Amino acid sequence: MRLNVILLILTIGISTPGYTQEWKAKEGHIMSKWAKEVNPETVLPEYPRPQMKREQWVNLNGLWDYAIVKNDLERPENYDGKILVPFAIESALSGVKERVSDKDLVWYRRSFNIPAGWKGKDVLLHFGAVDWETTVYINGIQVGSHQGGYDPFSFDISGALKKSGPQEITISVWDPTSNGTQPRGKQVTKPNGIWYTPVTGIWQTVWLEPVSSQAIASLKITPDIDRETLTVFTKGKRMETTGYLVKLVALDGKKKVATAEGNLNGPLTLKVENPKLWSPDMPFLYDLEVSLTKNGKAIDKVSSYFAMRKISLDKTQDGHERLFLNNKPLFQYGTLDQGWWPGGLYTAPSDEALKYDIEITKRSGFNMIRKHVKVESARWYYHCDQLGMLVWQDMPNGDKSADWRGPSGYDGREMNRSAQSAHQFRKEWKAIIDANYHFPSIVMWVPFNEAWGQFNTVEIINWTMDYDPSRLVNGPSGGNFFPAGHTVDQHQYPGPAMPDVNIHAPNIIEGRALILGEFGGLGLPIKDHLWQKDRNWGYRNYGDKDELIGNYKKLVDRIPDLIRKGLAAAIYTQTTDVEGEVNGLMTYDRAVIKMDVGKTKEISAQLFNQ
Repeated sequence: MRLNVILLILTIGISTPGYTQEWKAKEGHIMSKWAKEVNPETVLPEYPRPQMKREQWVNLNGLWDYAIVKNDLERPENYDGKILVPFAIESALSGVKERVSDKDLVWYRRSFNIPAGWKGKDVLLHFGAVDWETTVYINGIQVGSHQGGYDPFSFDISGALKKSGPQEITISVWDPTSNGTQPRGKQVTKPNGIWYTPVTGIWQTVWLEPVSSQAIASLKITPDIDRETLTVFTKGKRMETTGYLVKLVALDGKKKVATAEGNLNGPLTLKVENPKLWSPDMPFLYDLEVSLTKNGKAIDKVSSYFAMRKISLDKTQDGHERLFLNNKPLFQYGTLDQGWWPGGLYTAPSDEALKYDIEITKRSGFNMIRKHVKVESARWYYHCDQLGMLVWQDMPNGDKSADWRGPSGYDGREMNRSAQSAHQFRKEWKAIIDANYHFPSIVMWVPFNEAWGQFNTVEIINWTMDYDPSRLVNGPSGGNFFPAGHTVDQHQYPGPAMPDVNIHAPNIIEGRALILGEFGGLGLPIKDHLWQKDRNWGYRNYGDKDELIGNYKKLVDRIPDLIRKGLAAAIYTQTTDVEGEVNGLMTYDRAVIKMDVGKTKEISAQLFNQ
């Protein structure tokens, strides 16, 4: 309760231009029930970084000034109106719903006050994610820039702050969408079919926090259930370590289960005896307290959490490679999850909405989600950690030629990316892995989907495996296979099917788990819950709910035989309808669950008893 009061006081102390101005979402498309509850004064108020929490912070979400100007012009003298951050400018919930081109910049402006209690502290400005190239000014002084649409970033703005009074922040964002070579998901300049509305600018929470001149910058947490240990690499804001001491306390509720002390900017190991293992059935999370002292004086403290779990590849007695969780084989059955919303596009209207998709997926009998060519906010993965949902994380492939497949589709050729495009892909992929390494729910990295933007396949996959040996690597998902990674992953609509040992070369198949990375796509358009009136499609469309679930059952009933032949995982398309696609378990507005969750769970149950 005391923390909530502190946060409320800090939030009230912010100066936000335009709160007296009426705001409303733009009309023209369907909305979810949560979108109708959005309030500019309390938009996404939750602490945005649950894996490393501090008590004091200020949320900068809300109404900002915005302007769209040509990218060869200076910053605007006048602004066009108000935009609700953190919703993309093309979204209805932004209050703007305008398209921008690769020849435009989007400018943002607002003012804020620094709480009096932060005196003597450095102030960090954090961005959850901005698509794509961001330049930030405080009181007219440039404090930093960043390229990347999916990884969090921050700047120390202390040197640009005035001693007192309102502070001004201005931001410029450039995003070429599908006209550029940067990594991106399914947002394109001309949406159609499986390609969706553009997403430009700030789309995750913006926030401030005070820290000491030396502070904890990041935690890299790696469990080892075989040795019953947890390794925590603590990185400081600066490389200086003299006089600094880090203390770790692991807790099961209020009970201390392990402690460790050591130097900053290095690894510490805790002994977690008889650990409670995390799994979809029992998603147990330990709390972790991390404190930093200098010469015995406390200067920083963050709270975190961790799970003791292990993901691995191994053979079962039948000779097939399987996916193992905590040293036991587990068939992973998931949904393809695009993570799109009719009101906010890339951004869920509330934390409750963000969590809802995961809850419905789990109640429907799935134990895994493949997050498809999008990276979510930290809170989405936090909910997966809490609820016990395994995650396969795709890399947004990008490049304006990212859907290139060659004349025969999957003929073993790779894309010839430019040097800059290849560099940016590697840079952003590393940043995405670093930002999301913490979350135990993530058990698989997916660098490439089908042949979209696929290049230097073996190198990229092997680098990913070496960079994070604690997880599996699927590459590529859906075809154009190379002898690399932990899996061979076929897509088949409506399916089901699996990679055929009689078709693929032995060096492709041997030592890898066989995966059905996408199947299904069974569509059902629901009147009054459609993004568009016509051109709605699924891989197979049906007339009513009974026909839909009947055909879904026919597909799933064929999977046990494939499991006996070696199939290790399957992913059904998809969690929700998205724009013109109507093949979701739910409508795009989440108002209608098309297949009864109890029935789908009963149908899915047979997959876990093979």
